[in-house]
Amino acid sequence: MKALCQTFCHAERKEDGTFTSFSLSYPENFNFGYDVVDVIAAEAPEKRAVVWCDETGADRTLTFAEISALSSQAAAFLSKQGVKKGDRVLLLLKRYFEYWYVLPALHKIGAVAVPATHMLSASDIVYRANSANIRTIICAGEDELCSKVREAAQEVKIINHLYCVRSEQEGFVRLDTAMAAETTSFPRVDTHVTEPMLMYFTSGTTGYPKMVTHNYTYPLGHIVTARYWQCVMDDGLHLTVADTGWAKASWGKIYGQWLCGSAVMVYDYDRFDGKAMMNILEKYGVTTFCAPPTVYRLMAKTGIRPEAFRSVKHVSTAGEALQKEIIRMFHESTGLEIMEGYGQTETTLIIGNFTGASPKRGSMGKPSPLYDVMLVDADDNPVPDGEAGEIVINTRERMPEGLCMGYSNNPDANARYWKNGLFRTGDMAYRDEDGYYFYISRADNIIKSSGYRIGPFEVESALIKHPAVIECAVTGVPDEQRGNIIKASVVLAEGYAASDALAKELQVFVKDRTAPYKYPRIVEFVTELPKTISGKIRYNVIREKDAQK
Repeated sequence: MKALCQTFCHAERKEDGTFTSFSLSYPENFNFGYDVVDVIAAEAPEKRAVVWCDETGADRTLTFAEISALSSQAAAFLSKQGVKKGDRVLLLLKRYFEYWYVLPALHKIGAVAVPATHMLSASDIVYRANSANIRTIICAGEDELCSKVREAAQEVKIINHLYCVRSEQEGFVRLDTAMAAETTSFPRVDTHVTEPMLMYFTSGTTGYPKMVTHNYTYPLGHIVTARYWQCVMDDGLHLTVADTGWAKASWGKIYGQWLCGSAVMVYDYDRFDGKAMMNILEKYGVTTFCAPPTVYRLMAKTGIRPEAFRSVKHVSTAGEALQKEIIRMFHESTGLEIMEGYGQTETTLIIGNFTGASPKRGSMGKPSPLYDVMLVDADDNPVPDGEAGEIVINTRERMPEGLCMGYSNNPDANARYWKNGLFRTGDMAYRDEDGYYFYISRADNIIKSSGYRIGPFEVESALIKHPAVIECAVTGVPDEQRGNIIKASVVLAEGYAASDALAKELQVFVKDRTAPYKYPRIVEFVTELPKTISGKIRYNVIREKDAQK
């Protein structure tokens, strides 16, 4: 069968990868559960949808026929239990393969899926349940996780439906067995593309997580993500390293991939191991691979096994900026160029190094044809090439598919990030004369020192080239004379010990590779950096800690 992305997407491009035209067309009642999962199942029932394995060596392959039937059974059972259109359902399913039929089941019902990480504490679950008006929770059947959910449910008395999979747990209905008696077809529920379908809580790098709401066009926005950036293949096998609790799973583990005909590879693990990940790539013949910068940094620092990437045709990264040195090291080992991209929980891919284009190392690439991207100053005036500006999406003429509906129950956030017809990302970048965009930092993280505006990433990019540095974060520390001075928090690689001599060596190392005013006047060696549970560095925590000294 023809990949469905060709049904919904119409694009014309030049040989250099530039889009000359792009549009999406779809019915007003488009629903991923019916119009993608069920359609593929009807036309190509044996087509692979999910290839799943875990750390023990267990594995399972699910076809689209199985996903379609299981999602209909789950939808039928949950509907009988009272889950209805518009209800918000919290999903804590880790990398369990059940996620890949429970999510389409909720789409079929018209319920709003709220995926979240299993690493949440009971109080985190309470916060999300209260904020999102959660009534139903579906989670992995693990003792510790179910215990946290039970504790949260006691505090949030309005939670009255608890489900788990794979095991019997006190206070939970075991969904995967209870739904088995239901019909494998589910009558279509009327949904409209402008209605809420999916909700994510942001990672909370600068405060309490915000609730981002997406409508039913969101999966279609990821056609660009999968087809033109990740370069997934029809009947291929794509692996994105992400937990289902984060938006990156929607970027790389279901929507765009299935629309483009690719199966998704799911490696279910509790603790990341670079060698084990490379073994999975080799064993299952993964054809396209996407991972956050942390994964590539760990691989580059601990050793890349080239033969593990023999079947891989394309690699990509997003989530944070990736240093050019890591891209170079990875290319030398595998022959593959890591194609960077940029987007947020609130969006699909905004900027990317698209197939056919000649990438510039260290650049996020060029804007997606879905979005009218601008770089603006504090007064919303466009900035010239080479000058730093905030990345915004112009929505004055149309709301693009893939952009969120806004922040639920948060008028302050909506007022801050939606202004004058512009969606403000809060990220700073500059554009070169060839139209390539380069990330600088979060707007809140820009350091002003002695009249200079310094982005942490450029200093971190210099530091990471030193063999002693496995990870680092650069922040500003208040200084009476300079306003702020540069501080580097450094995690050392194995075999290196903290010392004044090494701190001096790192300072000189940066001076030799950047403008002299950018070197860190303070180098602090730490065992780990404060991070969100999604793995992003919490610069605000470092700054707050320094302010208390």
